[in-house]
Amino acid sequence: MIIGVAGRNAAGKGAVVSFLQGCGFVSHSLSDELREELSAQGVPESRSAMIELGRKVRRRDGTAGLAHRVLKRISTERNHVVDSIRHPAEVEALRENSEKFLLVWVDADEATRFERLQARGRSGDPKSLEEMRVLEGKELSNEDEAGQQLESVRAMSDYTIVNDASIESLDSKVSEVLTANLNFERPSWDEYFMSIASVVASRSNCVKRKVAAVITQDKRIISTGYNGTPRGFKNCNEGGCPRCNAFGPGGADLGDCLCSHGEENAIIQAAYHGVSVKGATLFTTFCPCLLCTKMIVNSGMAEVVFDAEYPLGERSLELLREAGVNVRKVERRC
Repeated sequence: MIIGVAGRNAAGKGAVVSFLQGCGFVSHSLSDELREELSAQGVPESRSAMIELGRKVRRRDGTAGLAHRVLKRISTERNHVVDSIRHPAEVEALRENSEKFLLVWVDADEATRFERLQARGRSGDPKSLEEMRVLEGKELSNEDEAGQQLESVRAMSDYTIVNDASIESLDSKVSEVLTANLNFERPSWDEYFMSIASVVASRSNCVKRKVAAVITQDKRIISTGYNGTPRGFKNCNEGGCPRCNAFGPGGADLGDCLCSHGEENAIIQAAYHGVSVKGATLFTTFCPCLLCTKMIVNSGMAEVVFDAEYPLGERSLELLREAGVNVRKVERRC
């Protein structure tokens, strides 16, 4: 999950970010991207300097340029919070590049925000209420496409949090947003094991086709195998199998092929390490051939789950079903 945080000056965006950091979110700030650039240029940090640099960066790198910088640092294994979003293109970029993105608009009344500004005493903050109004007017809407467009950002928000009470009250409101969005999609067991089989297939050294199988028992992987030449032989991609390297027609001269199949290797690896596959489920990226089918049946496996069809696989599927092996076809999600 990525939570974007936006709002007017001194509304409490930093407090929201701090709470989410305490919940394990990794924090990123578009403003920090500007601060780093100002520092590299030797320019003292001020609000006006930040605003002007923001315009230059959006003109130079595109209106979503700052968001794309941050996206390079975001991993799918963690939850993230992104602060200082000030342009609708930044919202769109974050939304398009995350599995789940929520934009939270943080707000408070004018008098409260001005009081907070005076209390924090940050360099470049407005010194009067009128000065704050003028500055916010430039931030809310702008004829310059590269300028800040906070009004448009607010219109795109999924949640509005009014920060008009205690910090405990603010934390509670943020917690409610998290609780309302705890549902997320997990891969099914079929998708999970088939995806792992796909990764195993990447180890194949066969020049014609990469195939792999994963054998599971009680939702636990007990063996894997991918197609390629036998142990001790020259790899297929190094010329080890003349039949594959001749790139002849599919299905022809199968008896001359030196490559072991993915299912075959998975079963052999289990036997090699003394692991029983009786009653197990085999996930394979390709429908088993006749040879592998006979090995599956004789090894006592209970189920075969496959992805891609095999042109000569109909007879294999018939034999599996005749032997009482459950057969299912699933497709990996991209």
